[in-house]
Amino acid sequence: MQWELQATPAEQIISVSQLTTSIKALLEGELGSVAVRGEISNWRPATSGHIYFSLKDSEAMISACLFRGVAAKVKNLTLKDGVEVICRGRLSVYPPRGNYQIILESIETVGAGGLQAQFEALKQKLFQEGLFAAERKRAIPVLPTRIVVITSPTGAAIRDVLSVLKRRFAGVNVLLIPTLVQGESAARDLTRAVQLANEFELGDVILLTRGGGSLEDLWSFNDELLARAIFSSAIPVVSAVGHEIDFTIADFVADLRAPTPSAAAELLVREQQALVEGLRELELRMLKSVRHEIHQARFVLKSLAAALKNPRDRINDLRLRFDDWTERLSSGMRRSLERRHDRLLRLEQSLRALSPLQVLERGYAIAFAPGGIAVRSVRQLPKGSSFQLRLQDGTIDATTESGG
Repeated sequence: MQWELQATPAEQIISVSQLTTSIKALLEGELGSVAVRGEISNWRPATSGHIYFSLKDSEAMISACLFRGVAAKVKNLTLKDGVEVICRGRLSVYPPRGNYQIILESIETVGAGGLQAQFEALKQKLFQEGLFAAERKRAIPVLPTRIVVITSPTGAAIRDVLSVLKRRFAGVNVLLIPTLVQGESAARDLTRAVQLANEFELGDVILLTRGGGSLEDLWSFNDELLARAIFSSAIPVVSAVGHEIDFTIADFVADLRAPTPSAAAELLVREQQALVEGLRELELRMLKSVRHEIHQARFVLKSLAAALKNPRDRINDLRLRFDDWTERLSSGMRRSLERRHDRLLRLEQSLRALSPLQVLERGYAIAFAPGGIAVRSVRQLPKGSSFQLRLQDGTIDATTESGG
């Protein structure tokens, strides 16, 4: 049976273009020019000179466009994601995509946007508490055996990480803890994942990552509870959130910050070929060192062998040395005795030269009174006293005929 859908006479069917044109006319006609206050997000300058971005608050978002002429007038303003502005322009609909946007005629800054202000306030708070201190950051393992990746299982980040790891070192184990990386419950998911990795000791290092996005897209990584979980982690944490220009609180607390997910994978594992070449170089250096040590040991051994003689040779050497010492001692004693004998002879000659006997030999005599006292004066011998005269070859008894 074939069914056919037929329009009722009262129903009018129109094309998509007709509907979009009606919406465009209604919006532009009813609202016209508007002045809107909000925070810049997804700031994207185009090569044409036009600038596209979103204007948002805590509950809604609308696209906005600065055409080249208007953009040139505000080039001196500091316009970027997170800056709060007041935009004036007209509401318009872009038919090819069917979305509405504000075509700006002017823009002025109000100050840092709400999210940016919250980011700076939390950053300052955690900095003062020491969560960013370099001295408490843990070292990343040189070659981890298991990497815990915390990210969305369907995002580009996990694909980039796995691709780099497979290319550089296919043997490394990767454990994925799937989480939300954007939205209201994402921060809670990420925090719990870090805690689980530590609770069950799931790996050597944690990689916390996601692809790029606006400030609000990355906001889950600016959560205070997540920051404290990273700080308390016993496992080193690498943060790779967004692109190189993106910074989150997680980046500041983590032990290592990588500019992209791919860069994080390259930092975590060295290329297998480089490791093989490094091991080869270490092997050559070790062999060279061992050979050098063996050469030195052989040299020392030869020196010791040369110094270590046969005991019999040692005894013979000692005998020869003993004989030499005995001869030297005898010779020394002889020379000493000769020197003393010569000295004694000289002293004897000196004594003889001073001896009274030498005088007697020249014809003199010495008179001795009784008791052997040498007579020095005639007063010692009264008349009739007996005395002796000592001559060179004997004595003569004599008596004085006259006295002193």
